[in-house]
Amino acid sequence: MNDIPKTMKAMVLKGHGDLDAYEWHEDWPVPEVGADDVLIKVAACGLNNTDVNTRSGWYSKAVDDATTGGAYDTVNDEDPTWGGRPLTFPRVQGADVVGRVVAVGANADARLIGKRVMVDGWQRDWSDPDNMDKTGYFGSERDGGYAEYTTADRRDVAVVESDLSDAELATFQCSYATAEGMLVRAGVTAEDTVLVPGASGGVGGALIQLAKRRGARVIAMASEAKHADVAKSNPDKILPRAPENLRAALADEKITVVADVVGGDYWPNLIDILERGGRYTCSGAIAGPMVTLDLRTFYLRDLTFTGSTVNPPHVFRDMVSYIERGEIKPVLAATYKLDELREAQAAFIAKNHTGNIVVVP
Repeated sequence: MNDIPKTMKAMVLKGHGDLDAYEWHEDWPVPEVGADDVLIKVAACGLNNTDVNTRSGWYSKAVDDATTGGAYDTVNDEDPTWGGRPLTFPRVQGADVVGRVVAVGANADARLIGKRVMVDGWQRDWSDPDNMDKTGYFGSERDGGYAEYTTADRRDVAVVESDLSDAELATFQCSYATAEGMLVRAGVTAEDTVLVPGASGGVGGALIQLAKRRGARVIAMASEAKHADVAKSNPDKILPRAPENLRAALADEKITVVADVVGGDYWPNLIDILERGGRYTCSGAIAGPMVTLDLRTFYLRDLTFTGSTVNPPHVFRDMVSYIERGEIKPVLAATYKLDELREAQAAFIAKNHTGNIVVVP
């Protein structure tokens, strides 16, 4: 521990609001290492929608607009985060951490020191790990990786053996674990044809790769300017972002699963094309959370809807194993320096990129 500095550089969220709610510090305290913790020197940290939505307060039921990344006129103090609970400030966000363990607590394995690790976004009560009501999120209920150092529970880190760069590894955790959780909830198999709206985003691209890994047929939807980039994830077919006649655009395709993080006004079209007995799984609503549903479509077609937020504990470990076996690949759109987080997040919100954006200390 003698080589660990007392202070570090960090981008600190001081409250809900616009990008100016972040403050840059060069003398922020290095976090203390608890008995069950490891201290990680951060090498890279990916951006994700949870950080944007938490900063802006979009999760609050007082907000019914699409995700804009800006401040909202009204945000309820009691429900501005993913879990519907107040957030404690100041907070260091950043869930997609990759780095080296440089110190461990009394209950952690000292052999972790020097190992490159990834951190599970879902922080569990390890006396009751399957209890979703007892989970927090890294960078939300606990300080995350928009800093030079961070701590994580020893049971929430996984050593990763890979030739990928730190920045490439930092593209996986939130997007790919979210996507895998959706596919687990929907029970996707090789018998399915999966429709993926928003396929150029981090989760959308992950859904393509992970559904293909399961042997499913995948139809991607994205703006035509991004079709060449989306094609790199090898979907079976790519459609425009919002075809005027989706059924005609799908031709003879039989969609058994819609895996959606978009929502918004186009949403009823996605439900209308599901086959009888089809499944809709959702883990986001970037185009807007308020949608219109004809309940006759829902019950007369025997559809199943699943929300997907808190993943089962095995999902993160499974994802790391897919990385190590080369079964999924990173889609790194851009890297920024940590002190450029505001600019990086502005680019992330603009959605002109394909894949994930990462900051490095």
